[in-house]
Amino acid sequence: MSAADEEATCGQPQAAIARAPGQLAPEAAERVPQALDRAAMAVVLLLVAVFGLAQGLTYPLLSFILERQGTPAWLIGSNAAMMALGLIVSAPLVPQLAIRFGAARLAIASALLLAVLFALIGAVQSLWLWFPARFLLGVGINGLYISSETWVNQLAPDRIRGRMLGLYATSLAGGFALGPATLAVTGTQTLAPFVVCIAVCLICAVLIASIRHRLPRFAAGESGSIRMVAPLIPFLLVVTAIAAAFDQAILTLFPVYGLGHGLDETSVATALAVLIVGNIVFQVPIGTLADRWGPRLVMVVLCLLTIAGAMLLPALIDTTWPLWAMLFVWGSSAYGVYTIALMELGRRFTGAMLIAGNAGFAVMWGVGGFTGPAISGLAIDFVGLSGLPMLLGGVYVLLLVATLMRRRPA
Repeated sequence: MSAADEEATCGQPQAAIARAPGQLAPEAAERVPQALDRAAMAVVLLLVAVFGLAQGLTYPLLSFILERQGTPAWLIGSNAAMMALGLIVSAPLVPQLAIRFGAARLAIASALLLAVLFALIGAVQSLWLWFPARFLLGVGINGLYISSETWVNQLAPDRIRGRMLGLYATSLAGGFALGPATLAVTGTQTLAPFVVCIAVCLICAVLIASIRHRLPRFAAGESGSIRMVAPLIPFLLVVTAIAAAFDQAILTLFPVYGLGHGLDETSVATALAVLIVGNIVFQVPIGTLADRWGPRLVMVVLCLLTIAGAMLLPALIDTTWPLWAMLFVWGSSAYGVYTIALMELGRRFTGAMLIAGNAGFAVMWGVGGFTGPAISGLAIDFVGLSGLPMLLGGVYVLLLVATLMRRRPA
């Protein structure tokens, strides 16, 4: 049996695409699971949390090391951007690699590549070596990221798809948030945090291998690429870029905004922690509401909450509890539109077209992560501190209008 055959059963035939763009073919619809494989889903969600932990630990760890070495801030930022560049460049390759070699094999290889890279980065702490290494980190993360998103969507019965994707978002955000907490235990002066990264990557590989025969597979001969799926989901791709832009802009520039309004570093860090915790807590309720109300209505509500948060931020920045309450909801509503986009993608596609759609999401996440902080920084430079909430609120106003004017997808 070939790798494609072995990784194989949930594909969407090309004929189905020609017959009804964006819809599941009848034979594909029959393969949508009616019962949840709880063990497989639990392992995939744990996998997501594990590689989220590796990412959340890496960003601050390498920045601390470079700062100690006296590296200029622009070089630290450029070095960190290499990971996003790796995500963007590798995303178009992932669907074909998954079809040819199998998504499970690809994910295992990605986890092992990450383990090797973390060992290399820890052993040779050189900025110039870290540029290609962090680019390859983005490539390796993409193999896990796209495969896990696809598996969650394929494993989830349609009636609870939103709830499962909420759990996916919660697992990823929770793992990411544990990264900085881990550094508080291991410190940044030794190789201990790199050992943690290596260990979690090896755990990822073992987890995938333990359930590889229970994971959804692709049919031999399936075709799917970003170029094929992108014209069918332009709205979902834009939603992904907007969610990424907000996420990266607020994490990067809220410290600038808060310090400019007289907050100290502890207050800013606490406020960001509240925002992250809210993001973790609310994704499952958001997905559950989308299952009950439909994704379009929930998208409208999330846009309204995000716009309201942007309007309230200038008035609440000098307060404590009211600011925390607003941030607790604000971050989760802004990020929640991505959970809704994932839900709709899973309802419309399966197999190779689904993993191609997830690859497209990965590209747009990288694009949003690149442009969000840059444009927000320009807004602050040209308009002042108020430029940050004005820009973020304005973007979600445009998203709200697009959501209301959008024709219902098939």
